Amino acid sequence: MDNKPSDILTPDAGGPATAEAGPAQRGTIGDIMTPAPVGVYYSQTIGETARIMRDTQVGALLVVKDGQLVGVVTDRDLVLRGLAEGVGPDSPVGPLCTGDLVGVAADADVGQAERLMREHAVRRLPVLDDGQVVGIVSLGDLAVSVNADSPLAAVSRAQPST
Repeated sequence: MDNKPSDILTPDAGGPATAEAGPAQRGTIGDIMTPAPVGVYYSQTIGETARIMRDTQVGALLVVKDGQLVGVVTDRDLVLRGLAEGVGPDSPVGPLCTGDLVGVAADADVGQAERLMREHAVRRLPVLDDGQVVGIVSLGDLAVSVNADSPLAAVSRAQPST
């Protein structure tokens, strides 16, 4: 995906929300992120998006419109903003996505991602390197990095049930 840091905005400031690199506490985001995140186009249908989530075994996809990252859509969005509101599977997925994104630099330390997730009440952050989206880091990724033996880490590593 061809995205610039300015494509990821905070809801309040309207500017880039990437964490600056700081002293490494438990490694960097690049060490724990999921690389090469899966994305869909804004105009793809909700049904196609659900099948992509199923086939790639992920619960969140980046949403792209006109070559720019415009949001993230989760399986929960498909259910609550789509199905529960009577939106059909042939409708575009774009309107269901969360558009106010907060991102983190790949070379930022893990503590920076934790702070951003807490401050913005988000569970996933797009990861940027030289202005390009190179990954996604989730709350589960952070849990594994903190304590690989914790119950949350075990759930995060487990294969999804189908």
